Amino acid sequence: MSGARVQDIVDALAPVKATRHVDPFYLSVGGYVLEVRCTSNKLLAELLRYFQHVITAPSEPARIVHVLGPAELPFAFDFAEWIREPGKTGRKDAIANLENGRLILKVRTGVQFLQAPDWSIAFGPTEDFSNQVINFINTQVLNHFQRDGWVTCHAAAVSTDRKGLAISGLSGGGKSTTMLRLMEVAGTRYVTNDRLLVRQTGNITSALGIPKLPRINPGTIVTNERLSGLIDEEREEELKNLEPDELWHLEEKYDLFIDDIYGPGRISHNANLTDFWVLNWSRDNGAPTGVSKVKLNDREDLLAAIMKSPGPFYQTREGPFWTDRSPLETDTYLSALQDIHVWEVTGRIDFDALFDAGTELLGQP
Repeated sequence: MSGARVQDIVDALAPVKATRHVDPFYLSVGGYVLEVRCTSNKLLAELLRYFQHVITAPSEPARIVHVLGPAELPFAFDFAEWIREPGKTGRKDAIANLENGRLILKVRTGVQFLQAPDWSIAFGPTEDFSNQVINFINTQVLNHFQRDGWVTCHAAAVSTDRKGLAISGLSGGGKSTTMLRLMEVAGTRYVTNDRLLVRQTGNITSALGIPKLPRINPGTIVTNERLSGLIDEEREEELKNLEPDELWHLEEKYDLFIDDIYGPGRISHNANLTDFWVLNWSRDNGAPTGVSKVKLNDREDLLAAIMKSPGPFYQTREGPFWTDRSPLETDTYLSALQDIHVWEVTGRIDFDALFDAGTELLGQP
């Protein structure tokens, strides 16, 4: 359908949207308030469980997210495939641009999203794919802060009262495993697992994580004694018997609830960022694990591991949507990270050695 308007979609979804909503709930992240309205009691229970640490009292929201069930639109769209970043394979998203809006289709599941200045609507088999709804809600947080001048880093992060440490690396490079190991350091708090917003504010580098819980691979679970029991004993024993290389590359995601594993009060999405590790180590490297300070201006290869595209849901303040060809501005990242210490982690992958380095770093005044 060419020349479609956002209102055409809203009108077509009106009968579904008119379905009695269960009570809405409210989230607050960095002072940004979202109201979520859901038509499914089952899905609502999952969302309340997931976002429990950022739920706030009802107040005037900056954004309302509607989560609907299956819906048939009375017209068809010519979806264009969203080209994924280098190294990513398989079709994931397809988009159809509207007048001042965009329809996004999750190719594998059939869940669809309407993203527009006045509307954020998820519809389709949302009850079966709650993780995609969770990501959509978090996307609204990312969109708001990116429009306000924050940059998004592909990073995990922990913080203490004095330090904020972000960890980037290639996908599967061990940033989640490293972050969870560092949660064993006394006084550390979980900031984020995969998306970290950063902005230079005066002489402080402010960081903000989104309320996205760690979604970890089996290798992270079976190499961390605290995580024993996160999956059933039979499956855990099977995983422990895999060859290290097979375990390393196994893609099998599990949600980790921080409060359940580490106790209450161990999450703080706000942090002052002081240090940044970039994991450039390798399982095939025989050299000892090393952590050395670098100048990010001289290492565009490391900067590439930090930068993250805003993705197909992002509409700029000026109006246009982000495209899969829109370039990331390296100068913006260099400016945001100019006052922090950047470290390159090299040599062989040794989480024990990196834990020791993290304990020393986070314990410094």
